[in-house]
Amino acid sequence: MSKFLIKQWLIAIMALGLSTSVMANDEVRKLIDNPNYWAFPGGDYNNWRYTPLSQINTDNANKVVTAWTFSTGRLQGHEGGPLVLPSSATGLAGDTLYIHSSFPNDVFAISLDTLEIVWYHEPQQNEAETVPVMCCDIVNRGLGYSMGQIYLQQADTTLVALSAKDGSVKWKVENGRDVGYGPKAGNTATNAPHPMKDKVITGCSGAEFGVRCWLAAYNAKDGSLAWRAYSMGPDEDILFDKNTTSLGKKVGKNSSLDSWCANSDWKAPARGPNKCKTLGDQWKSGGGSTWGWWPADFEENLLYYGSGNPSTWNPVVRPGDNKWSMTMFARDIDTGVARWVYQMTPHDEWDYDGINEMILADIKVKGKMTPALVHFDRNGFAYTMNRKTGALLVAEKYDPAVNWATHIDMKTGYPQTVDSKSTHFQGEDVVSKDICPAALGTKDQQPAAFSPRTKLFYVPTNHVCMTYEPVSYAAGGNQYTAGQAYVNANLTMYPAGAVCPDCPNNNAAKDNMGNMIAWDAGTGKIVWNIVEQWSVWSGVLATAGDVVYYGTLDAYAKAVDAKSGKLLWKFKAPSGIIGNFNSWAHKGKQYVGILSGIGGWAGAVVAIPGLAAAPGEAALGAVGGYRKLLNSSRNSGVLLVFALP
Repeated sequence: MSKFLIKQWLIAIMALGLSTSVMANDEVRKLIDNPNYWAFPGGDYNNWRYTPLSQINTDNANKVVTAWTFSTGRLQGHEGGPLVLPSSATGLAGDTLYIHSSFPNDVFAISLDTLEIVWYHEPQQNEAETVPVMCCDIVNRGLGYSMGQIYLQQADTTLVALSAKDGSVKWKVENGRDVGYGPKAGNTATNAPHPMKDKVITGCSGAEFGVRCWLAAYNAKDGSLAWRAYSMGPDEDILFDKNTTSLGKKVGKNSSLDSWCANSDWKAPARGPNKCKTLGDQWKSGGGSTWGWWPADFEENLLYYGSGNPSTWNPVVRPGDNKWSMTMFARDIDTGVARWVYQMTPHDEWDYDGINEMILADIKVKGKMTPALVHFDRNGFAYTMNRKTGALLVAEKYDPAVNWATHIDMKTGYPQTVDSKSTHFQGEDVVSKDICPAALGTKDQQPAAFSPRTKLFYVPTNHVCMTYEPVSYAAGGNQYTAGQAYVNANLTMYPAGAVCPDCPNNNAAKDNMGNMIAWDAGTGKIVWNIVEQWSVWSGVLATAGDVVYYGTLDAYAKAVDAKSGKLLWKFKAPSGIIGNFNSWAHKGKQYVGILSGIGGWAGAVVAIPGLAAAPGEAALGAVGGYRKLLNSSRNSGVLLVFALP
């Protein structure tokens, strides 16, 4: 064999090793670049939830009508939204829409030519084992696609790859039972799988059941595990290395373990005794769920996500910062090793999950173009970070009612808490009153959108406050038991207007529980605000036609002007909307889709049988605040598709 042929042979062999990763990555990115399709849960790898389509615009948005509908046949909460893919990706005759349902997580492939079901997949899950340990309704947040496969993360923690062509199971893997955490231990899953390069990224739910959660990457080709990174524990479990930083400083070795049993790194050391001797291993049931929406920066080879609340909700029994719950992570896609972390709410006392989506955009911050990461946290602060370094650039309240902290110290990154709103400082079995936001946060799962035209972020929010009582073991609280609820707190929720009557975004509606806002992430200011009676629990869509779509719990789909917030159109849906708007084109016509089906935490009083007559503190405090939704909505599971006539 000649030297030339040997060289070519070696190049070919090397290419084979790289081809799967490159091809999978390139395929999805090319689909994302084509506005006729919707190939990734967040619309693109920046999580913009934006479409370049402009057939529907501010001049004609009021003329939009219902084009077609599809019933999933399931009730309760319908979050997430459809994928739309071409025949070149699926092997089917034409463009195909893929949609999911709430439990038991059915998957449907629908021909956009005929609107007929091409195939459907009905998972076989143990309902009696799984549903009782699903924290906040039986939702599922959607599907993923790459390499001719549709990915479904079942509630029972099974990750499944289905043939996009015929729905046959290509592979499946237990994302939980393999490490001792299945539904019997309180672990479930609700997130949409996120394909990145040759991997499929998926998460974990179960903080309310004491599950020590993680983010995991599986190889898309065969479902083998590539890496798993826990939210807390030893460095080798969290996948930290000597270069991992927080706010530009190296993270100390095993800082997570230290933070669960000592006050040394906690900024309020007087607020409780050192319980290291008795609670030194509480991190093993520490929570930190990961069920959000995850973007990727391929130039940096990083993916970004947030971790959830620590377990248990009672903060008195877990002094310390409780790292790395409530944290932003930037991880290497190939290895999972963290480049940087930032904890938003150290020693969480209010259930302010840090799971909400990260959005990547190059924007002006203090007059300088910056590769930014923007995050609207449950705690009511909107953070603008340098996504490459983790530097904290902006941290401002995106609802003026927020009162648990006065501000974020920009040097340390620590929130400056208010003693009267501290559930730890007040003590166990003592009710802390008028804390804003409530545990469901100024924003929960409902993802925001970004428009590259206006440079604004469009954020669906909650305007809700609460009372909060940490419950001691003596007063009925429970020690950790696998598969049993591990909350130990009682709370109730109510409109923020009762606490903040002079909030500028309350306007005349002092009992409103939601707002839809436009946000300037470079300055940390609200540009415009729309008052809504109920929490805006849907995902938002921004368009090149300068139209912004969102939905409400009282069953309205709405379109507003991206620049002014002026209402352009609204439609009464069959049920409250907690799904995510998206858009695609077929045969030259632009369509906008949304799942209608009330549920989730805020809509649980309607969706879950028996809660209508439950006391106000039921559903972790939501029933009292949202009971009147029963007058506006009922259960459903319908995909609504809109277009111009």
